[in-house]
Parts: sequence; structure tokens; C-alpha cells
Amino acid sequence: MKILIVDDHAVVRQGYASLLSVMLQDCEVLEAASGEEACQLYSQQQPDLVVLDINMPGISGIETAQRMLRRDNRARVLFFSMYEEMPMVQQALDTGALGYITKNSSPEVLIEAVMKVATGQIYVEHEIAMKLAMRHQSHGSSDQRLQEMTQREFEVFVMLARGNSVRVVAEKLCISAKTVSNYTAILKGKLQVDSTAELVHLAIETGVLKVAGSAEGAARTV
Repeated sequence: MKILIVDDHAVVRQGYASLLSVMLQDCEVLEAASGEEACQLYSQQQPDLVVLDINMPGISGIETAQRMLRRDNRARVLFFSMYEEMPMVQQALDTGALGYITKNSSPEVLIEAVMKVATGQIYVEHEIAMKLAMRHQSHGSSDQRLQEMTQREFEVFVMLARGNSVRVVAEKLCISAKTVSNYTAILKGKLQVDSTAELVHLAIETGVLKVAGSAEGAARTV
């Protein structure tokens, strides 16, 4: 089996490449540090499976999956991400990817997901699948505004809601601070909010940002 791992952190890529090589027989692991590189490698190597992060410089993992699946609708994509927020998970799966697990998953879950998605089966981590089911049952009007965002707008929205400054968002997404400011203005218009505080409140309301109670009060957990 030929697997392409796409993550902008070299240590993460190499760690999981070693794990897969050890735990799977006859496994060849390719590595890409960006979505652009991944699309090029996919065309050249035609891997059986793509294990793909979402938040990367340049094009996002979501756009990477879309490009791969437009080019080859047989592409098998497994998202492997830090994001547990349901709107982000839904956007990822809406690309046509077959699987989604978080980076908190055990090695056994990763191997099971890889084996199933590589054979064309759907695999969504149990807790994520349960949350998705609950979200679909209680789908409300607030979510409609999120669905009107582009992938890049949604990424900026999530990062701002998590408390990142414009400068930090720009650095992480490899775009200019002016571009982030433009996205912020667009987001406020689309989401009908006037301030970053209102943006954070909306993120909590729609489940994009999770909060947990503590002895000192509410604390962000994402």
C-alpha cells in the first residue's frame, strides 16, 4: 500500500510515517509539507490513500482534498486533524473524503482508519460521528451563516475565535496581515456582527468554539 501523509510539521509527518511503516506490511509512505506539494505528488505517485491535515500554509487541507477529488474521484482521503469542531469536520467530509479522525486518536484508531479508508470504506472517529449525528438533529439557523463562508474565510474565523491576533493568523496561513484584516471585515458582514467579541460569541453558539466550565469560570478548551 502506498500512503501519502500531508502535514506542514516535519516531526509529525516523520513520526506517523514511521508508525505506519512499522505497523503495516508492505507499506510505502510518501510525505508532503503543503497542499500544493501533495497535489503534485498525488498526480505523480497515485497513492492508495492520502492522510491529510487541514490547517496548512498555502492552500488548506480542505481545498487540497477538493482538488484531488476533482482530478480523480477515486481518491481516498482520510483527514487527520487537531480540529474537533463540528462545522470544520462537516466541511472536511463534504469534500468527498471517506474518513476523519483527530490527532488525539490512539495509534490503533489511526491504523484502523487507514485500513478501512484504503479499501473504500467510511471511517469517522466514534466521538466525532456521535457529535455529527447530534448536530444534524439540532441543525439551526445560526449554522446557515457558516455555510456561506469560503474555506479560507472559515479558517480565519476559527483562528480569530480562538483568540489569535491578525499577525498570528497571517503568519500561520502565510498571507499578509492586510489580507487577514480584509477577511475579518468580510466575516463581520457575512456573520452580521460588529466586533471580535460578537464573533467569538457566535463561534460558541454554533459549536465552532467549545467551552467548558471550571472553578474560575468558563475556559476555552480548543
